[in-house]
Amino acid sequence: MSKKGNSQVLKRFHYSTDQVIDKPFNWKQMSRLFGYMLPYKKTLVPLSIAMVLITTAVRLAIPILIGIYTLDRAVKDKDATMLLWLVALIGGLYTASYIANIYRIRWMNQLGQNVIYDLRKHLFTHVQNLSHRFFDQRSAGSILVRIMNDINSLQELFTNGVINLLMDIVLLVGIFFILFSLSPQLTLAIMIILPIMFLISTKLRKNIRRSWQDVRMKQSKLNSHLNESIQGIRVTQSFTQEKENMAFFDGVNDETFQSWKSASQKNAMFRPMVELTNALGTAVLIWYGASLIQNGTISIGVFVSFAFYLGMFWEPISRLGQVYNQLLMGMASSERIFEFLDEKPIVSEADHPVELEDMRGEIKFDKVVFSYDDKRTALKGISLEMKAGQTVALVGHTGSGKTTIANLISRFYDPTSGRVMVDGHDLKDVSIGSLRKHISIVLQDTFIFSGTIYDNILFGRPDAAEEDVIAAAEAVGAAEFIKKLPKGYKTEVEERGNILSVGERQLLSFARALLANPRILIMDEATASIDTETEMRIQKALKTLLNGRTAIIIAHRLSTIREADNIFVLENGLIIEQGNHDQLMDLEGEYHDLVKAQFNMLDAV
Repeated sequence: MSKKGNSQVLKRFHYSTDQVIDKPFNWKQMSRLFGYMLPYKKTLVPLSIAMVLITTAVRLAIPILIGIYTLDRAVKDKDATMLLWLVALIGGLYTASYIANIYRIRWMNQLGQNVIYDLRKHLFTHVQNLSHRFFDQRSAGSILVRIMNDINSLQELFTNGVINLLMDIVLLVGIFFILFSLSPQLTLAIMIILPIMFLISTKLRKNIRRSWQDVRMKQSKLNSHLNESIQGIRVTQSFTQEKENMAFFDGVNDETFQSWKSASQKNAMFRPMVELTNALGTAVLIWYGASLIQNGTISIGVFVSFAFYLGMFWEPISRLGQVYNQLLMGMASSERIFEFLDEKPIVSEADHPVELEDMRGEIKFDKVVFSYDDKRTALKGISLEMKAGQTVALVGHTGSGKTTIANLISRFYDPTSGRVMVDGHDLKDVSIGSLRKHISIVLQDTFIFSGTIYDNILFGRPDAAEEDVIAAAEAVGAAEFIKKLPKGYKTEVEERGNILSVGERQLLSFARALLANPRILIMDEATASIDTETEMRIQKALKTLLNGRTAIIIAHRLSTIREADNIFVLENGLIIEQGNHDQLMDLEGEYHDLVKAQFNMLDAV
């Protein structure tokens, strides 16, 4: 497809993407990143630094031994014994440096891997505790990029960059002082070219940092599209939209490629600049150094040592440029990582929360107003009561506020105003963990984890005994289909339970919820994809299983809620009717019309 066609497809589809975080490079943020090395400050960090210092000391000593002691003394004085001792000493130093390098690399790799492990664990733990609103505003792909790609991009920085930065700084400072002690005039003549390199590199820094930020942003967009394409492959194929989907992928992939190309080109400019400076410095050394030798200011040995040190001087400068590029990449990634880590849960714990050890399951809404986006109000000052042990149904058209009520009871969100209370406690004062421990939810869109049938049911209560898992499955009618599977409860369900039908997945979810032995059970369209015969078995089981529990049933199939103790009929975020089935039918209002409409539809079928 042409670029024009790609452009049209890009306009047609919209995927939420991350924004470029435009902040100046600051060492405060990098020090925060390096703070993840603190747990190893008494082990791997000092060991690595010790090996770096040994290696650096050897490198600084060798040119002196070769130039001053070997050429100007042993060779000049024809002292064979001294020459042999120097050869042995230099050989021993190189051996020590070789051994130190082996351990330096080993310990630095361990340090880098440990830091990456800790950082990824911290980020994942933090993301798990964020509120639902955070996930409402971001695609799964963009979150995955932060946890995987952005943290992976820091691996080289922690494995080599940080310790090498120390080594190169020590090496540069040592070389400078040695050069200055050997010949101040020659040192100043060579170092005059450094400001030129500094000015050029300063102009490159901002562009390089923004380029790597753009790379991360484009990768996030690409990952989001891939995730969505794989999840929605059945829809894509059923509508034969493979070509358009591929065209969009080509466009996003090309954007990612171009951003990498641009960032790499800017990175590549630094090393040639260092090599050019090195060439200029070498030219100055030969021209000015030769004149100093001729007038007797320096010796041949000093000149040779100077040449060694000058060659060593540009090497760490070049590596510092690479480390700086790693820092720029790390800055771009750390900004995105810390953006997530700085996210605060909108639903947060009180300073001294109430722990609900036992729950009766009495629920009360007191003039509750709620909006998901501060634009459209989902609940408009509703008040209701659900007595402990009651089965309560929420009825209404799509968007009337039914699921919002369930979300507020589970405290996935907090009301914009008003109070939601359980057993007389405002949910804002209750420990979130102790609240949700007593609540189980069965959704229409059932999520089945990779693993076995048994593992998925056990997810509701990981410490449950095997007989409890089987009892829960039998209670909801899931045991019948499970026993027909090749390995029964040990059957692998594959990703998202692909080997199971929609109804079978819902039965598993129902068993999982019941195993948790909740005081409050929320069923949001839980029987929507189950056939009538299976639904009748579940309804029969629920009469025993829901005894003493508060149950909130959200259903469009009104036949499933006839036995409810109380039915709330909602419309546009307001409760317009309330009562049991018979009372509402006698009222001949909205509920009566909904029931009649469904029965008429069934009769027509």
